[in-house]
Amino acid sequence: MVARLAGFLPGDMSEEQAAVYRSISGGPRAAGPQLFALTDSEGRLRGPFNAMLLSPPIGAALQAVGAAVRYRSSLSDRVREMAVLLVAAHWGSAFEREAHEAVGRVCGLTEEELASLRSGALPDVTDPDETTALRATASLLHSGSLGDDEYDAAVSAIGERGLFELTTLVGYYSTLALQLRVFAGEEGKPRPSAP
Repeated sequence: MVARLAGFLPGDMSEEQAAVYRSISGGPRAAGPQLFALTDSEGRLRGPFNAMLLSPPIGAALQAVGAAVRYRSSLSDRVREMAVLLVAAHWGSAFEREAHEAVGRVCGLTEEELASLRSGALPDVTDPDETTALRATASLLHSGSLGDDEYDAAVSAIGERGLFELTTLVGYYSTLALQLRVFAGEEGKPRPSAP
């Protein structure tokens, strides 16, 4: 992966950029165990976060959405991480896959589940609510919508709030995958839709 956008060094940022940088590097992503590095050895943000500094107002809003999706969602940790990994597989996003496999392991995902998700397949999970949430995620990725039966099943499994959060998660991580392809030069390509 050859980055197209040079990393912003902390000492070279405008105050607006520095505020976004601090909210990412010092916010909830930085609290707790560091499962993946947010910055490189010189303090530049890694992954999709560096591009957020190009437009501080939009970058601040986008990172706030991401923090809410990760840390203030009603979705279980397992559902959240499996959904993120399905998005990463769909868009071929290596950074998101690597980062969220690490988080997924901490959330209790097995190596077999991770292997399925890595290939874009739904893992064989025993919890019917997890299965329904993953099916909804796959439908959102492949068709951009849910049929009436899929909607009703998802609301029954994770509630209307959970479904809203799941659709936001799919959109947010799809946005990050796009930005990684454009600004970080990530080679990912969307997978063809399943028949």
